[in-house]
Amino acid sequence: MKKTISSIAFGCTLVTGLLLVFIGARFLLMPYVAELAFGIQTPTGNDYSFHYIKGIRDMAVGLAILAMLLTRTQRGLGILLLAITIVPVTDFLIVLSAPGHLTARLYPHITAVILGIALGAYYLLISRKSSSNVAF
Repeated sequence: MKKTISSIAFGCTLVTGLLLVFIGARFLLMPYVAELAFGIQTPTGNDYSFHYIKGIRDMAVGLAILAMLLTRTQRGLGILLLAITIVPVTDFLIVLSAPGHLTARLYPHITAVILGIALGAYYLLISRKSSSNVAF
Protein backbone atom coordinates (compact mmCIF):
# COMPACT_ATOMS: atom_id res chain seq x y z
CA MET A 1 0.00 0.00 0.00
CA LYS A 2 2.81 2.39 0.94
CA LYS A 3 4.58 1.73 -2.38
CA THR A 4 1.33 2.28 -4.30
CA ILE A 5 0.75 5.67 -2.68
CA SER A 6 4.35 6.62 -3.34
CA SER A 7 4.03 5.61 -7.01
CA ILE A 8 0.78 7.54 -7.42
CA ALA A 9 2.29 10.65 -5.81
CA PHE A 10 5.39 10.36 -8.00
CA GLY A 11 3.26 9.94 -11.14
CA CYS A 12 0.94 12.84 -10.29
CA THR A 13 3.89 15.10 -9.50
CA LEU A 14 5.71 14.09 -12.68
CA VAL A 15 2.63 14.79 -14.81
CA THR A 16 2.09 18.11 -13.01
CA GLY A 17 5.65 19.23 -13.71
CA LEU A 18 5.49 18.12 -17.34
CA LEU A 19 2.11 19.81 -17.87
CA LEU A 20 3.43 23.07 -16.46
CA VAL A 21 6.37 22.94 -18.87
CA PHE A 22 3.91 22.26 -21.72
CA ILE A 23 1.54 25.06 -20.66
CA GLY A 24 4.45 27.46 -20.35
CA ALA A 25 5.76 26.54 -23.77
CA ARG A 26 2.29 26.98 -25.25
CA PHE A 27 2.03 30.49 -23.77
CA LEU A 28 5.40 31.33 -25.31
CA LEU A 29 4.76 29.76 -28.72
CA MET A 30 0.97 30.07 -29.17
CA PRO A 31 -0.15 32.79 -26.75
CA TYR A 32 -3.67 33.29 -28.11
CA VAL A 33 -4.48 29.56 -28.06
CA ALA A 34 -3.05 29.26 -24.55
CA GLU A 35 -5.11 32.22 -23.36
CA LEU A 36 -8.34 30.61 -24.55
CA ALA A 37 -7.41 27.30 -22.92
CA PHE A 38 -6.64 29.17 -19.68
CA GLY A 39 -10.22 30.40 -19.59
CA ILE A 40 -10.08 34.12 -20.36
CA GLN A 41 -9.94 36.30 -23.42
CA THR A 42 -8.32 39.72 -23.31
CA PRO A 43 -7.76 42.28 -26.04
CA THR A 44 -4.01 42.46 -26.51
CA GLY A 45 -3.59 44.29 -29.79
CA ASN A 46 -1.05 41.58 -30.67
CA ASP A 47 1.07 42.50 -27.62
CA TYR A 48 1.58 39.20 -25.85
CA SER A 49 4.02 40.43 -23.21
CA PHE A 50 1.94 39.17 -20.28
CA HIS A 51 1.45 35.84 -22.02
CA TYR A 52 5.21 35.46 -22.28
CA ILE A 53 5.57 36.36 -18.60
CA LYS A 54 3.06 33.68 -17.67
CA GLY A 55 4.69 31.21 -20.04
CA ILE A 56 8.15 31.51 -18.59
CA ARG A 57 6.75 31.42 -15.04
CA ASP A 58 4.91 28.17 -15.72
CA MET A 59 7.93 26.62 -17.43
CA ALA A 60 10.25 27.59 -14.56
CA VAL A 61 7.90 26.21 -11.91
CA GLY A 62 7.41 23.00 -13.89
CA LEU A 63 11.17 22.56 -14.24
CA ALA A 64 11.68 23.25 -10.51
CA ILE A 65 9.07 20.63 -9.62
CA LEU A 66 10.69 18.09 -11.95
CA ALA A 67 14.18 18.83 -10.63
CA MET A 68 13.12 18.41 -7.00
CA LEU A 69 11.11 15.28 -7.79
CA LEU A 70 13.90 13.59 -9.74
CA THR A 71 16.54 14.45 -7.11
CA ARG A 72 14.18 13.23 -4.38
CA THR A 73 14.25 16.52 -2.49
CA GLN A 74 11.00 15.62 -0.76
CA ARG A 75 10.87 18.29 1.94
CA GLY A 76 11.72 21.07 -0.49
CA LEU A 77 9.23 19.69 -3.02
CA GLY A 78 6.49 19.63 -0.39
CA ILE A 79 7.19 23.22 0.62
CA LEU A 80 7.33 24.32 -3.03
CA LEU A 81 4.04 22.62 -3.93
CA LEU A 82 2.24 24.13 -0.95
CA ALA A 83 3.71 27.60 -1.51
CA ILE A 84 2.86 27.76 -5.21
CA THR A 85 -0.71 26.60 -4.66
CA ILE A 86 -1.55 30.28 -4.40
CA VAL A 87 -1.02 30.48 -8.19
CA PRO A 88 -3.87 28.14 -9.23
CA VAL A 89 -6.08 29.61 -6.49
CA THR A 90 -5.56 33.05 -8.03
CA ASP A 91 -5.96 31.67 -11.56
CA PHE A 92 -9.26 30.07 -10.52
CA LEU A 93 -10.53 33.37 -9.11
CA ILE A 94 -9.45 35.28 -12.23
CA VAL A 95 -11.30 32.88 -14.53
CA LEU A 96 -14.31 32.84 -12.21
CA SER A 97 -14.56 36.64 -12.31
CA ALA A 98 -14.17 36.84 -16.11
CA PRO A 99 -17.44 37.78 -17.80
CA GLY A 100 -18.96 34.83 -19.62
CA HIS A 101 -16.45 32.31 -18.27
CA LEU A 102 -17.00 28.67 -19.09
CA THR A 103 -17.34 26.44 -16.04
CA ALA A 104 -15.22 23.79 -17.76
CA ARG A 105 -12.28 26.25 -17.76
CA LEU A 106 -12.36 26.28 -13.94
CA TYR A 107 -11.70 22.55 -13.55
CA PRO A 108 -7.98 22.57 -14.37
CA HIS A 109 -7.37 25.35 -11.86
CA ILE A 110 -9.27 23.71 -9.00
CA THR A 111 -7.59 20.38 -9.84
CA ALA A 112 -4.20 22.11 -9.54
CA VAL A 113 -5.20 23.49 -6.13
CA ILE A 114 -6.20 20.05 -4.88
CA LEU A 115 -3.05 18.41 -6.26
CA GLY A 116 -0.80 21.13 -4.84
CA ILE A 117 -2.23 20.77 -1.35
CA ALA A 118 -2.43 16.96 -1.36
CA LEU A 119 1.00 16.33 -2.90
CA GLY A 120 2.67 19.08 -0.89
CA ALA A 121 1.32 17.65 2.36
CA TYR A 122 2.30 14.13 1.29
CA TYR A 123 5.92 15.07 0.56
CA LEU A 124 6.23 17.00 3.82
CA LEU A 125 4.80 14.05 5.74
CA ILE A 126 7.13 11.47 4.22
CA SER A 127 10.16 13.73 4.57
CA ARG A 128 9.35 14.17 8.24
CA LYS A 129 9.06 10.40 8.74
CA SER A 130 12.35 9.69 6.98
CA SER A 131 14.21 12.41 8.90
CA SER A 132 12.92 11.09 12.23
CA ASN A 133 14.75 7.82 11.54
CA VAL A 134 18.12 9.56 11.24
CA ALA A 135 20.38 9.50 14.30
CA PHE A 136 22.28 12.73 15.02
